[in-house]
Amino acid sequence: MDDSEPFTVDTVLAPVDGSDESATAVEYAVAVADRYDATVHALYVLGRGVVRGLDAGTVEDTDVAEHTQGFFDDIGRIADEADVPLATSVDDGFSQTRKTRHPGNVVLDTADDIDADFIVLPREPVTETEAEVLEKAAEYVLSYASQPVLSV
Repeated sequence: MDDSEPFTVDTVLAPVDGSDESATAVEYAVAVADRYDATVHALYVLGRGVVRGLDAGTVEDTDVAEHTQGFFDDIGRIADEADVPLATSVDDGFSQTRKTRHPGNVVLDTADDIDADFIVLPREPVTETEAEVLEKAAEYVLSYASQPVLSV
């Protein structure tokens, strides 16, 4: 007889960066959440160029907010169709003053903060744009996460 506890998931963390690849990862996160009657938390990780632009005043806060909200609206429809609750947040993936702050750390810190049971993140994207910041985080998260990780 197996005395181990059943595998349960209450919160699935889906780090996103606005890329098509991260939207696909949200679809997988929603499927996992649906299977385990869990919620999805989408964390939008801002890229180095965006963070630098915000710091320098060359990128407007309102533009970033509109872009991230537009992406959240898109992925919200995916969650709504599956009747899966979706929470969202935005964080800087980089810091001008803290060299240890990078997307991988931001993902793992958020996973701990929200008590995530499972992480779904995109693998290295095939396209190369400044917005896609999670490609460097995937290997780090796979190596150091205490939660199960699905890389899609």
